[in-house]
Amino acid sequence: MIKEALKSIYHYLLISKSGLFDKKYYLEAYPDVRRADVDPLIHFIKYGWSENRNPSKDFNTKSYYNNYQDVRREKINPLIHYIKFGRAEGRIPNKEIEQKLNDYSDWIKQYDTLTFADRELICSQIESFEYKPLISILMPVYNTPEQYLREAIESVFAQLYTNWELCIADDASTDSRVIKIIKEYDNKDSRVKVVYRESNGHISAASNSALALCSGEFVGLLDHDDTISEHALYLVVNEINDYPAADIIYNDEDKIDENGKRFDPYFKPDWNPDLFTSQNFISHFGVYRKSLIREVGGFREGLEGAQDWDLAMRISENIPSSHIRHIPYISYHWRAIVGSTAKRVEEKSYVADSQYNTLNSHFDRLGINVEILQSKGGFWRVKYTLPEPRPLVSIIIPTKNRADLLSKCVDSILTKTLYDKFEILIINNQSDAPETLEYFDLICKNDKVKILDYDKPFNYSAINNFGVQHAKGEIIVMLNNDIEIISTLWLNEMVSQSSRPEIGAVGAKLYYPNGLIQHAGVVLGIGGIAGHVYANKPNEFPGQMRRAYLTQNYSAVTGACMTIEKKKFQEIGGLDEKNLAIAFNDIDFCIRLLMSGYQNFWSPYVELYHYESSSRGYEDTIEKQIRFKSESDYMLEKWGPLLAADPAYNLNLTLDRQDFSLAFPPRVKKPWKVIEHD
Repeated sequence: MIKEALKSIYHYLLISKSGLFDKKYYLEAYPDVRRADVDPLIHFIKYGWSENRNPSKDFNTKSYYNNYQDVRREKINPLIHYIKFGRAEGRIPNKEIEQKLNDYSDWIKQYDTLTFADRELICSQIESFEYKPLISILMPVYNTPEQYLREAIESVFAQLYTNWELCIADDASTDSRVIKIIKEYDNKDSRVKVVYRESNGHISAASNSALALCSGEFVGLLDHDDTISEHALYLVVNEINDYPAADIIYNDEDKIDENGKRFDPYFKPDWNPDLFTSQNFISHFGVYRKSLIREVGGFREGLEGAQDWDLAMRISENIPSSHIRHIPYISYHWRAIVGSTAKRVEEKSYVADSQYNTLNSHFDRLGINVEILQSKGGFWRVKYTLPEPRPLVSIIIPTKNRADLLSKCVDSILTKTLYDKFEILIINNQSDAPETLEYFDLICKNDKVKILDYDKPFNYSAINNFGVQHAKGEIIVMLNNDIEIISTLWLNEMVSQSSRPEIGAVGAKLYYPNGLIQHAGVVLGIGGIAGHVYANKPNEFPGQMRRAYLTQNYSAVTGACMTIEKKKFQEIGGLDEKNLAIAFNDIDFCIRLLMSGYQNFWSPYVELYHYESSSRGYEDTIEKQIRFKSESDYMLEKWGPLLAADPAYNLNLTLDRQDFSLAFPPRVKKPWKVIEHD
């Protein structure tokens, strides 16, 4: 009875804090509860959920219960399951929300359509700007279809920020209509500057011709058939006023079809150097300080199709990362028509060669030895070489009993790992099962394996810190005992990436035993504290803009398989064994690495199975749940603002699901609506 009462109290507090129970709705929907004059939430916890009553108009109890077999099998209150697990796993509380989440057109209408009042506020703020730089829009043109060329130019003319110039370089178009249109706009507005090239030189040469016309301090790149939103330049200048040192500024983007319908938005992360060497996410809309473009020599001919990526790389090599600014607004609309790379890279066969040469040149300039390989999805993989001499790796595996899991884990390491310079430290946390003790006696005969006893109550952080203290390796791998190795080169990738001086923690791609994704990076704030990206998606799921195929920086990766140099682990004080004994210690650890100036890294080329929580189980007791809440509260108090605005994610994407779906509403604040207080 006492246990049930405590459980009910816990559920009451959990639901109350979630904001997912609407008392007014419940009383109006169920008059019998209103007549009984009882607390509606208590009624829902004791009776309502099992009677298929809904806690709010946004949550369908019966639908959730029937749709998810595990909830049905365990006979769990669907709302409790959703709060604790389902929300972070991307489960849908009702079909209407699922449809809404996938409706980009609806999102545009609600959150990305300027009203008359918005325009007035923007114009008023523009008047108040201390700095109103001239922005030069650079547009190389060649035989553009009339409709698209007019739409591109008109989108510049429609700018709410009016201190711009449009610098057009016609690359010897053979279509006389193109020349006629350009001359029409040239005569219409003195802000239009035009050069007519005598011979066709392709986009790099034409871009340099347009660049020679530019008088502005900043230069924005606009393709001849794309468009920018009417507040695109306002957003750029607002960012420059907020961050005067900005040298590169980029926005989010979407695509438009032949009829101008918007689709396929790309809500980008803040500056993400490893993702940037996988794909060019700066274009579009990329804006650069003109002096830096001139400093690096403008656009390089011979890299057509990747000339803007190459330009961004050469400039980024010479500026602090803090000078690269991301504006989380869709302000560029990329035309997806036949012949455009917005559709497929294959539409322009020369692009892949240019991209390959761009990456090779970048790493040659940096003096870094890498191998450039094409990845799935038409983007790129940068394969770093292993350091010489090869460092010793200490693989730390905490365990208590469960010889079946541990043996599968250790045997897979010993039989499938091509990197041979490693030791395995099994940290025995009070195992007493005879089969486990027998396995210890057997496996420690292998020279690579050591058993270390940690004879204290389970504390994941303390156990791993203990393991690191006894590790001889320069590289540490923290590995759960319920992991099984898949890819033989897993440790090669982990070592080569974690040995980079700028990299902190390195994470892997983990699968459930059924092959679905369990971990493809961590996004802060999902489900409250943090959530695994693309959990429960098929193993070949591409993710947003193919990101599930690409190496990149995430703010955090799971400690179930995490690699880091020992000196970096020790530099930030290891895992927090005082405040985060069980949960979120890996997230806190990764955030502290970020705060120390390191980038955390995720690789899809390290593939492992994870039999998650098989050894310890779930948070299924009152004691565990109270401890979990305490650790959650600690994380919220310590890292609250960062959890709401993960720089590797985007404020326009949801924190309720793990699939990069749209946020309704987005968390981004419209700068023209921000009220300043003295």
